[in-house]
Amino acid sequence: MNYSDNKITDLKIAYIGGGSRGWAWTFMTDLSMDDSLSGTIRLYDIDESSSKNNEIIGNQLTDREDTIGKWKYESSKSLEDALTGCDFAVISILPGTFDEMESDVHLPEKLSIYQSVGDTAGPGGMIRALRTIPMFVTIAEAIKKYSPEAWVINYTNPMSLCVKTLYHVFPQIKAFGCCHEVFGTQKVLKGICEESLGLSDIDRKDIHVNVLGINHFTWFDQASYKGIDLFPVYRDYIDAHYEEGFHEPDKNWANNTFECAHRLKFDLFRRYGLIAAAGDRHLAEFMPGDEYLKDPETTKSWKFGLTTVAWRKNDLKTRLEKSHRLVNGEEKIELKPSGEEGILLIKSLCGLERTVSNVNIPNTNLQIPNLPKDAIVETNAVFERDSIKPIVAGSIPENILELIKPHVDNHERILNAALTYDRTLVYEAFAADPLVKNRATEEEIKTLADEMIANTATYLPAGWKTN
Repeated sequence: MNYSDNKITDLKIAYIGGGSRGWAWTFMTDLSMDDSLSGTIRLYDIDESSSKNNEIIGNQLTDREDTIGKWKYESSKSLEDALTGCDFAVISILPGTFDEMESDVHLPEKLSIYQSVGDTAGPGGMIRALRTIPMFVTIAEAIKKYSPEAWVINYTNPMSLCVKTLYHVFPQIKAFGCCHEVFGTQKVLKGICEESLGLSDIDRKDIHVNVLGINHFTWFDQASYKGIDLFPVYRDYIDAHYEEGFHEPDKNWANNTFECAHRLKFDLFRRYGLIAAAGDRHLAEFMPGDEYLKDPETTKSWKFGLTTVAWRKNDLKTRLEKSHRLVNGEEKIELKPSGEEGILLIKSLCGLERTVSNVNIPNTNLQIPNLPKDAIVETNAVFERDSIKPIVAGSIPENILELIKPHVDNHERILNAALTYDRTLVYEAFAADPLVKNRATEEEIKTLADEMIANTATYLPAGWKTN
């Protein structure tokens, strides 16, 4: 890399899933607003026409006079072309289509098993993992062959199993998973702090937290702002606003499928004593199925929603229409910071910054001593030149460990099931999942798993057809 005046001008980034109409646009926009990095982005996607569109959109951003981050965007025809000689690889793919996800999310409803997201935990998250893991095996093998020294950033869900697969295939890989759920909870604490203490303009990054848990089921056992312990502030706010929850400015849980009133977080704090640090839609899926996701009416009473795949399909149509307008110059990408930290972490790994942020990596250094070393955990880490130094978060309290352990065990089951085509492991994982446990018979679980596997067979290796 060429360093000059605290800038890098020849960075090479491979973007796997380069036809993305969500994360890719966010990434490109953030890059366009930072002049400390420049170079080449190689966009690779199994849908080459989509990566070609993003090549046009990215180069249009570079050509604009109001952008300061100047990049050359190229569509790559293969993983080899994209990865060879790259400094960073970003993975942001949709495993399969929304037709497969429709089965993931909605088929279990025939057994009254509801899922608010369906991409991480629960039956939907596990079946999604079965088709995602083979893709990540291919990606990990390609990274090992063509760019073994590259830093690899994963945004794809199920996050824990994606990162776990990368390290299983290539133990020396320099990979980590990024997730913004912790940022969202910091913003909630920021809002509560401002409202309760009469403060204003608090920077989310000044809400200092200790992060421990697994992706989408993270917790804070410490939270402070400039010396103020936020646990008493949070507790008092919950006592005063338990029923209505916390409403972020310009956000309404009833009008946006991704929003919530954070009542579930409030309830978990009362029950377990720590601050649950993800969106309520994600947190609910890690808890027993007879609690927050018992039925749609119960979910609504906790002021969050079930994100339907019909909504996602309609949103995809909207994004495809936007892509068409962007490619044809009928619309411009708005230059608005996303609040994501991907670019900041790249700068830190290049030596331009030093950053502490939450990250998903193996528990090799026992960041969480009472979880296995091969578990993928989410804790804080220090990012600086060519290194990630995980921070020891400490042990998870026993009452919360009991909630997390079944999911860590299922990560191991599902990884092995995906690699060996073992349906028995899938049945065991379904039966152990809190959404399913005690809500379906053994025979119902087997029938459900078999039907869900059949519905995603297009994206599964041939070995599943004989097992």
